[in-house]
Amino acid sequence: MEFVTLNNQVKMPLLGIGVFQLQDCEKLMLEAIESGYRLFDTAQMYGNEAGVGQAVKKTSVLREELFITTKVWFSNAGEQKAKASVEKSLQKMQLDYLDLVLIHQPFNDYYGTYRALESLHKEGKIRSIGVSNFYPGRLADIATFSEIVPAVNQIEVNPFFQRHQDQENMQKYKVQPQAWAPFAEGQKDIFKHPVLQEIARKHHKSIAQVILRWITQRGISALFTSSKKERVVENGKIFDFRLDQEDLDKIATMDTRQSVFFDHRDPSGLEYLGTIPFNA
Repeated sequence: MEFVTLNNQVKMPLLGIGVFQLQDCEKLMLEAIESGYRLFDTAQMYGNEAGVGQAVKKTSVLREELFITTKVWFSNAGEQKAKASVEKSLQKMQLDYLDLVLIHQPFNDYYGTYRALESLHKEGKIRSIGVSNFYPGRLADIATFSEIVPAVNQIEVNPFFQRHQDQENMQKYKVQPQAWAPFAEGQKDIFKHPVLQEIARKHHKSIAQVILRWITQRGISALFTSSKKERVVENGKIFDFRLDQEDLDKIATMDTRQSVFFDHRDPSGLEYLGTIPFNA
């Protein structure tokens, strides 16, 4: 496994598992840990933080070798409420500390939420703090006027939404980009796309491996979700090949510069997220 060094000198695996929509994530995590994975990403909204904690408790791998992330949902925004919610997340996971906590969405009182994360970081309960789904303007805002610059910004990155300008902006503030939905959740027949099929045949790899290699080769940490052990094992085998410039140029033609899901800058995005059931 390869690593990236965050702006606070904490090392984070370049490739990890997201447990979104995986209610039985304990079994998957234990299998993934056995296969060499060390980075696992959950969130308050996912409803499976307890399962993540159970896997950490049951594995024989030392806690300090694992990198565990959770995210604060916007209904828990505000300094006091956010801090209490992270304490509750720690209790659910039966952990003494978290490696990374992010603001899940750039809505509600995210400044108050960020102050809560800064406080918990100073108390040693969070090793690194950051944000998720922050576009350049809001990232620049919080990076400029907060005491601690975000270590990570977790955003949608896939061949249809490549985010090169966003990555350049993050580099300016020394914020590590991390990709969610690298496979666009299978939309637009991504696993049958002729460009990706051609590159996969060329390197004797799967399309999923090509996509993950494309992301990590850019220096972006990647998170993928799969409930199938064989896919998890296969997707980890991406550090034994490199895409050449011809491959990169072909993938560049796939960029629509639009989200496959929704635009966080559009009010309809917040309206959609507000319909998602969430029990604090």
